[in-house]
Amino acid sequence: MEGQLTFLGTGTSMGVPTLGCDCAVCTSTDPRDRRLRPSLSLRWRHRGRERVALIDTGPDFREQALRNNIRRVDAVFYTHSHADHILGLDDLRPLSFIVNQETGPVPLYASEETTRVLERVFDYTFSPKATYPTRAKVRLEPLAQRTEVYGVEFLHVPVQHGPMEIAGFRIGRIAYLTDVNEIPESSFALLQGLDHLIVSALRHKPHPSHATVDQAIAWSQRIGPRQTWLTHMAHDLGHEETNRSLPAGIELAYDGLALPVTLA
Repeated sequence: MEGQLTFLGTGTSMGVPTLGCDCAVCTSTDPRDRRLRPSLSLRWRHRGRERVALIDTGPDFREQALRNNIRRVDAVFYTHSHADHILGLDDLRPLSFIVNQETGPVPLYASEETTRVLERVFDYTFSPKATYPTRAKVRLEPLAQRTEVYGVEFLHVPVQHGPMEIAGFRIGRIAYLTDVNEIPESSFALLQGLDHLIVSALRHKPHPSHATVDQAIAWSQRIGPRQTWLTHMAHDLGHEETNRSLPAGIELAYDGLALPVTLA
């Protein structure tokens, strides 16, 4: 099954430009150096209908949806519970009203830890006592090893984000690993035969919970995808300058980049 992948955001938790910063990247006129918080959309057709799934809904989700003409969301998969990955959940509300009329509440797939945080932060949405009349029409679902959404399978690929285990995903011939600084041996076995590997690369300087560019390159060379895209980037990495230094088959992604992909 063929579909389209779109990078909704490719920045780190503070975004680029970073507030209060006058560095070369934050003042760049290259639109590819403007990075919203990290998120991904997938679109495909199933039985004649367009379907849309998201990976994460960060605090920039409303703007990302407007920029990319997202008019429905059929499922959301959450990587983990940090603010830059969940705080746009409330902006699902109008889209969830649309989908709810057709198929019921939008499923949100999350680990136990992420579910607890979502229930606490969005108590007015998930509490059994919630009375907010226009709360999002969504439902929390446990993140299984394999989850099928309208003919597309999302395979959970565990990775480490510092001391925290978070969720990466393989969907058909693509894989998305954000906020990762270590890939367990068991997860490498789930990443063979990829067309596209999407992996975070915060900066060149080491960080306790995020991969460097060199780490991401080494993982790409081990996994061997046809193409690797780097994401979740800080303002240390200028788009054009960094791309010139990367090996063939590895590039920085940018907000709005859309790719045809094989999803099943």
